[in-house]
Amino acid sequence: MNITIERQEKCLATLRVEVPSTTVAEEKSKILAQYAKNAKIPGFRPGKAPLAVIEKRFQNDIKEEIESRLINQSLQESLKKEAVKVLDFGNPDKLTFTAEGTFCYETTLTLAPDVTLPEYKGIAVEVPSNEVSDEDMETQLSGLQQRFADFTAIEDRALEMGDFAVIDFTSTLDGKPLEEALGRPAGYLAGREGFWVKMQDDAFLPGFAPELVGLKAGDSKDISIVIPSDFPIEELREKTIVFHTTIKELKQQVLPELDDAFAEKLMGAEKTMADLRNTIVEGMKSNKQKEIDDMKINQLIAYFDQLIEFEVPEALLQAETQNQADALVQSAAQSGMSDDEITGQREALLDTAAAQAKTNIKTNFILQEIAEKENIVVNDSELVQHIISIAQRRKEDPSKFIKELQRNGHIPGIRNSLLINKALDFLLEHASVTETTATTTEA
Repeated sequence: MNITIERQEKCLATLRVEVPSTTVAEEKSKILAQYAKNAKIPGFRPGKAPLAVIEKRFQNDIKEEIESRLINQSLQESLKKEAVKVLDFGNPDKLTFTAEGTFCYETTLTLAPDVTLPEYKGIAVEVPSNEVSDEDMETQLSGLQQRFADFTAIEDRALEMGDFAVIDFTSTLDGKPLEEALGRPAGYLAGREGFWVKMQDDAFLPGFAPELVGLKAGDSKDISIVIPSDFPIEELREKTIVFHTTIKELKQQVLPELDDAFAEKLMGAEKTMADLRNTIVEGMKSNKQKEIDDMKINQLIAYFDQLIEFEVPEALLQAETQNQADALVQSAAQSGMSDDEITGQREALLDTAAAQAKTNIKTNFILQEIAEKENIVVNDSELVQHIISIAQRRKEDPSKFIKELQRNGHIPGIRNSLLINKALDFLLEHASVTETTATTTEA
């Protein structure tokens, strides 16, 4: 069998195959014999029809089956001969049976990239302590106070810093409504009714809240704000927007006392502030440890990302970019962004998605390479137990769930995910971890 593989850019290669006439004849003979055994031909007893009649009657089916068998055989042989890691065999074309009886075809292969690993044991990783400081505790308690605060109307004075203003506003740029001047949706900047602004300098837009100081309910004011140079909507950066603002209400925040009554309100009867503090400490330690684990993984990924560069398959990159873009859009929507705001940041989202997709794919190939070098595998028992645990969490019948995964071709992906996690665990186990004095937020 004559097999040649011609490598191209971006992990692609052209596979050309010529199957000798003897092999073609052998496969044709086997297939004809099978058809002759089972075919029902009018005028002939089962299994007694001449091969020439069988071949003529089923020539198209026989031709397709010969092609399928020869292609499958040659693809497997090409893997052994060339020692390449093929991710996708493509769609074979230029299928030809020559006058000499040989069978030829070619196809475009998608190959796994060649990865040259740096030293991966003992990677230096710096993480903060998971201890909860007094400052951390006070921040958490302050946050709880904010969440359970009451708001009372202010009627006897004007707005001051620290208050809350409930406003209606519209906006203009160069004398035109903002979205008309911009030529596309501007999200919340275009205007809102009943919009709450905390009277602090960095609320809404820098410099906006101080302009409200001294106003009372019913007062109106045009406020000119220069948009920051790092604002997400690039066309508005360093432009001056005028916000036509009317004060609807003035609100004052009333924080609850940090006492046992507050603890009972949050945790139930007979609970004290000591119980609340202990619960906060346990929760914060758990959350910090999760953050620390993520920091370790991010530093490992950054280590490889800086030291290794290789091409990734374009088809994988496009698919993963779409996955990341979908996730970013979903996250933005869950955070409260409107469809118009998301549309306004489309290019930035796509750029972020593309960069993350490339890092994800590179990391996947690197970790697979490490797993291969360290003989890390996922056995069938581990795979089945993992799938059963997923089914139980989803309250589905495990056997039906496994069959569904098999039908949809998801089993290899799940096995690969487990393999990647095992490789990460291996790297973390062999990393050189240093604990710093920084907090998780600073880190």
